[in-house]
Amino acid sequence: MVVPQFKLMTIERHILEQQGRHPEATGRLTNLLYDLALAAKLIARETTRAGIANILGATGDENPHGEIQQKLDVYADQVIFRMNDHTGRVCVMASEEHDELLAIPAHHSPGYYVLIYDPLDGSSNIDVNTSIGTIFAIHRKLTPGDGHGTLADVLQPGSKLVAAAYVIYGSSTMLVYSTGNGVHGFTLDPSVGEFLLSHANIRIPSGGDHYSVNHGYQHAWTEGIARYVRWLQGLDEEKRPPLSQRYVGSLVADFHRTLLRGGVFLYPGTEAKPGGKLRLTYEAQPLAFIAAQAGGYASDGLGDILDIQPSALHQRVPFFVGERELVEKAEWFLREYDHAYLEQYARLRGS
Repeated sequence: MVVPQFKLMTIERHILEQQGRHPEATGRLTNLLYDLALAAKLIARETTRAGIANILGATGDENPHGEIQQKLDVYADQVIFRMNDHTGRVCVMASEEHDELLAIPAHHSPGYYVLIYDPLDGSSNIDVNTSIGTIFAIHRKLTPGDGHGTLADVLQPGSKLVAAAYVIYGSSTMLVYSTGNGVHGFTLDPSVGEFLLSHANIRIPSGGDHYSVNHGYQHAWTEGIARYVRWLQGLDEEKRPPLSQRYVGSLVADFHRTLLRGGVFLYPGTEAKPGGKLRLTYEAQPLAFIAAQAGGYASDGLGDILDIQPSALHQRVPFFVGERELVEKAEWFLREYDHAYLEQYARLRGS
């Protein structure tokens, strides 16, 4: 009998093969990515049994952004921190759920990488069983010496990222990551507890037929955004086919669809809130890095998200991501119709 030949690729094997392309690699980043995959498995286990485990619902506390923390927010945050606080691979961490940096305990040796994470994006959708996610960003330590990391190590432009990843907890659990050599997706097989390669070398397809935006804020849109969305809908060009609107309200879920199906996702700023809602370091940078590695583009309306030098730990930015042509068209509409808004936002950003 001839045994069928196929390559069963676990995420551990894939990360190790990626490391093998770099003779100078020490294995520290490989092991850090292993740790994040394990953290994702633990979080996935709880998200799929949240109801019976009695961890649905709010804690009664607020995070630094005034948002009510969910019990799973706290669990995910603690799992990621405890998975990385003692390994000697991370020098400092930053979580969207905390005002300040998360220092490595004094009795553990700090490492060479900076870990920034949004432990559970879209957590307001937890109790209605909608897809949610986790986002990771990894930088190299800048501060000289073997000491602990500082704010300067965290506030680096996205172009300096060495790796980024997200996990989406939905009908299946997927982990999508990039170390600068393309984008690869792995689906968790719960029967064996392994992430298996299911989406190799992901590229954002051109000609996507969806756009994603919260129309509930249409009353606050600038003229440029309003005209851009009309353009996406095909209302101003008779020969342009309209895009269909899709919006989940969980950033990871909306981004994941855009990554696999094309189109564009936008969360713009407004005149009242020119910086928008999404956080630069925790959300926009890592997803922009992944989009760029998949052949797409991410912008804040002024230019490439990856070129922005962060000025604050919880800095917010407008966010446009997806097919390059569609994102650049958004920039064009802003330049044409939103001069005052762009000047206001540029001052806020410090550019």
